[in-house]
Amino acid sequence: MFTNKDIEYRSIFVINCIHERDLRVSNGELLLEDVEERKTLTKMPFQKILALFVIGHIRITTPLIDKCKKFNVALIVVNQSFRPVFYWANSAEANYLLRQKQYAFSKDDISIAKVLVKNKIKNQVETLKKTRKTDSVTKSAIDFCTDCESRLSTTNQYNSLMGIEGLAAKEYFSAYFQDFNWESRKPRVKSDALNATLDIGYTILFNYIECFVRMFGFDPYIGVYHRLWFKRKSLICDLMEPYRCIIDKAVRTAKNRKQISELDFDVIKGEYKLKIKNNSDYCKIFYDALIPYKTETFKYIQQYYRCFMKGTDSEQYPEILL
Repeated sequence: MFTNKDIEYRSIFVINCIHERDLRVSNGELLLEDVEERKTLTKMPFQKILALFVIGHIRITTPLIDKCKKFNVALIVVNQSFRPVFYWANSAEANYLLRQKQYAFSKDDISIAKVLVKNKIKNQVETLKKTRKTDSVTKSAIDFCTDCESRLSTTNQYNSLMGIEGLAAKEYFSAYFQDFNWESRKPRVKSDALNATLDIGYTILFNYIECFVRMFGFDPYIGVYHRLWFKRKSLICDLMEPYRCIIDKAVRTAKNRKQISELDFDVIKGEYKLKIKNNSDYCKIFYDALIPYKTETFKYIQQYYRCFMKGTDSEQYPEILL
């Protein structure tokens, strides 16, 4: 299992492959090559790699998988629309004791879920405060979200918890993106460029969090807040909740700097889809926002793991403050 020193020493590499590339092994190093020109673009020692995020078309060899296995390197491949295609990592899959605890955890127990939602709302409040806006919409949203956070302590029903989270999110988004003709959050609908951009960021965040969660051997499909659903990695959905504000900040900052625009998208049957030529720019925005939290994220998941294994009281579970 990884240690804090491993995380600090190793790097997360993002490879954007608009044109087809080869990943192969040579002299114990990872080589990225241009398929057409047979030219080496970069090389990296496996000892320094924590995870490889590949966007687009890639060729993967058996020796590469063998080296990733030997050095516990996670390999994540998504298509040009940022949808996951392949995830490989086996650093702690034999942790059956952890999975037994996951399967035995009562679906009616919302104690840990309340910690996650509280952490999310707390970060939303701080994110709003950091805008330094003093208009009535922002002030009202801060007060409303703060009230929602306080109501969590007396919430004992799952549906009530979901309701509080949803209400806080609605007020938060309305205030945080009020300068950009915000209407409402519409996950996966892609009805406008802003929602489509958030979807891209959250997808990248999802893969980023999964990389760390798998280091400890969790079954990613068994969550404590998101319920079981076919092919949904509910635990990843749970643990990414407190992190969503990182993506929100990145989108708002990029909008203010005019780094992203509606012109970056094609509209196909009412859906906004990012033009392939803009993939690299959007990837850079989101990975630049997430990678600085590498060490903090590992420690957060590590503390979560230790608390879950020990059956610690929910009040002792960690928070990630952004």
